[in-house]
Amino acid sequence: MTVPGETDANSALAQLANARYAPESTTPGTPAPRNTDALTVLTSLAEARAAVNKAAGLAQRLISIYTPDLEPDLYDQSAFLEVMKHFVLSRSFSKVRVLLVEPSRVMRDSNRFVAMGRRLSSCIDIRYVSGDAPQRASAYLIADDRAIVYRMRSDTWDGIADFNNPAVAKLYLTEFDAVWNASAPEHGLRVARRG
Repeated sequence: MTVPGETDANSALAQLANARYAPESTTPGTPAPRNTDALTVLTSLAEARAAVNKAAGLAQRLISIYTPDLEPDLYDQSAFLEVMKHFVLSRSFSKVRVLLVEPSRVMRDSNRFVAMGRRLSSCIDIRYVSGDAPQRASAYLIADDRAIVYRMRSDTWDGIADFNNPAVAKLYLTEFDAVWNASAPEHGLRVARRG
């Protein structure tokens, strides 16, 4: 069974891996320099949490999150909420945008991220993905247009984090923007006043 967008996601993952490890010009016989911010493979909840917190902590202007239901194991954690609070309160033009694929759980459960969004409504905007927009099985967080934490399937913690890959971050940010623009504010939680 093929999940809509899965083929695109597979090719994008390949692009993500290849974008980071493209060969650099070196003198023959000398090893290529090792990049300490290299691509990180995620296999557990703890690794996914650490990657999401690190990427969000690197943001200067914009954090974009595509998630099925504001996954409480990632986004309703004290450490992440502290990073978000610091991000929106320490920068005058900061913005957090969240696209929810399945908002029913957020509406049913109390979520501290949503509560924070209501208090900081000028900086945090949460919208539902429009039924017309292409839906993906993936989940990701993009910080500015540089860092990305990407999980091909939102029902597992397996994924990839790259904290300095503008090419791939911009690719997913373009996709996010298209879905964001198709998902009108009135289809969201009405958390933000601007957006």
